[in-house]
Amino acid sequence: MNEQQVNSPGEIPTEAAKNITNQTVFPILFAISFSHLLNDTIQSLIPAIYPIVKDSFSLTFAQIGLITLTFQMSASLFQPFVGLYTDRKPQPYSLAVGMGFTLIGLLLLSQAPNFAMLVVSVAFVGIGSSIFHPEASRMASMASGGRRGMAQSVFQVGGNAGSSIGPLLAALIIVPYGQSNIIWFSLLALLAILILVNVGGWYKLKIKTRAHKAAVSHAVQTLPRRKIILSVVILLVLIFSKYFYLASMSSYYTFYMMHKFGVSVQSSQVYLFIFLFSVAAGTLIGGPLGDKFGRKYVIWGSILGVAPFTLMLPHANLFWTAVLTVPIGVILASAFSAILVYAQELIPGKVGMISGLFFGFAFGMGGVGSALLGALADRTSIEYVYSICAFLPLIGLITGFLPDIGKKVS
Repeated sequence: MNEQQVNSPGEIPTEAAKNITNQTVFPILFAISFSHLLNDTIQSLIPAIYPIVKDSFSLTFAQIGLITLTFQMSASLFQPFVGLYTDRKPQPYSLAVGMGFTLIGLLLLSQAPNFAMLVVSVAFVGIGSSIFHPEASRMASMASGGRRGMAQSVFQVGGNAGSSIGPLLAALIIVPYGQSNIIWFSLLALLAILILVNVGGWYKLKIKTRAHKAAVSHAVQTLPRRKIILSVVILLVLIFSKYFYLASMSSYYTFYMMHKFGVSVQSSQVYLFIFLFSVAAGTLIGGPLGDKFGRKYVIWGSILGVAPFTLMLPHANLFWTAVLTVPIGVILASAFSAILVYAQELIPGKVGMISGLFFGFAFGMGGVGSALLGALADRTSIEYVYSICAFLPLIGLITGFLPDIGKKVS
């Protein structure tokens, strides 16, 4: 009797499933990326309206930091558990459900009458984010055709582009006309829900063919357990350095520009857009470079390579401040896709859990960083905060302790 694989009824043969996963499904990647753009455009409205709510509700920097902490923690705490659950039981329509939470938070935020309701509103938006990211990252991996770094970059660039567009839209729509005009952005959430329902239908079909198992189990882990744990810890420390610095920019860059250079609220939003657009560009670069040259080298160059620019920033004039934020955004942002795929290759078969852990930790560090930096700004000055944060990228030196893993994709 010839040995052959026996497939259960309703399953496609393993070789056919492998052929499916070897094809990059660009329409799905672009749909997920565009949904990520809409999701993060909405999320980026939160820090973009800080100058408005700070004046209208007489908030301190510490309270601003608490708003960010609430959003980031609600966006981070649930993500690893969502990812772990969906690793076992994939949920094709969970992304649309998550966007529903975001829609509720957006509607509440537009009408929030006090500080307490602001906090509740951003918590709903954060919960929506915690549901969205782990499963969306898995869908990107499934649609990658093996080019996982590229797929994560396409997915991430949508989010970072949305983060850069949000402040610009806030400067055009919310700053001149007031907080209640946030309600218009609910149309973006409704559009995202429609897209994600259709993407969920594609995902449901792939679950039935069991192609998702081939997509998440192609790698074989050979490193000792202690080496894996150490590597994950190093990656999380690198995420800490990256997102603490990004928190200083996303939450307080507008205040820094207004306080140090005397620019208007609207002008400060434009400067924030320049930085965040640079972050989006850097995200698109990091994943493909990691596929081609190895993820460790991209991580090394990204975290540590940004240090000269961050160290110069606190001493620059208005023109050079704007110029320096471009390489800072591009170089720093190129790390995340490489870090995420590197971690997924360390622990194969746990795409959702790893995505949830790293997205969640990134959001959490952003929230904690914003709260701590806000309190530090109240006690000292916003300029002092930037002089301290300038040294964070030097933590990238520990990248040298990471092992070389993963295949390069030509």
